[in-house]
Amino acid sequence: MLEAILVTTAAGIGGTGIGGGGACLFRRGSGRLTSLLLSFAGGVMVSVVCFGLLTDAASANAPALLTLGVLSGCGVTAALNGLLAREREGLLLAGLVMAAAIAVHNVPEGMVIGASFAAGETVRQGWTMAVVIGLHNIPEGMAIAAPLAAGGQSRWKATGLAALTGAPTVLGAALGYRLGSMGPYALMAALSFAAGAMLYVVFGELLPEAAALCQTKAPALFAILGVLVGMAVT
Repeated sequence: MLEAILVTTAAGIGGTGIGGGGACLFRRGSGRLTSLLLSFAGGVMVSVVCFGLLTDAASANAPALLTLGVLSGCGVTAALNGLLAREREGLLLAGLVMAAAIAVHNVPEGMVIGASFAAGETVRQGWTMAVVIGLHNIPEGMAIAAPLAAGGQSRWKATGLAALTGAPTVLGAALGYRLGSMGPYALMAALSFAAGAMLYVVFGELLPEAAALCQTKAPALFAILGVLVGMAVT
């Protein structure tokens, strides 16, 4: 479990911290580069979910519970994601609301890493999900720090707050690991919930955002590349 916690800490706090620092240092980022990064991360996530999380969850031979777990993961993540859309205007206030919402939103993402490590034979899968979620957290950190810095907060404070929003990812990892260690059905529940959460993140957040930032065929190609890379490392 210690390995899962340490890896998740790096992915959660490190990812949002890097994004926050980048937003404060560079006022104008590359929308195209961000789009390709998000597309690639989304492709890797889809591959790991389909060839890793769901495959392991299906070994419990309870398709109805697996389906319920996936739908629950999607639903909870969608509800948390709704918090992100409520306040996006108003600089300082928007940054604070965004920070609180993303902090809560990071809990199910941490469960993905913890549940993957708990599966035992899928340690490499846990590392893969940690890297992908870390990349996913970079633009989230940017979304927090940018309005805070513009609203009067120092760059250090804005970056620090962005990094702290990744801390709940560790809580999620501990929860996912504990559930996954309680037996085959608990592991299936944790993995299927995590799979649903990741599917919503990909199709509800990453790919739409990538398409909006770069309206060419390049994001689709990078998403496919991500799927292929995900297959290779799963």
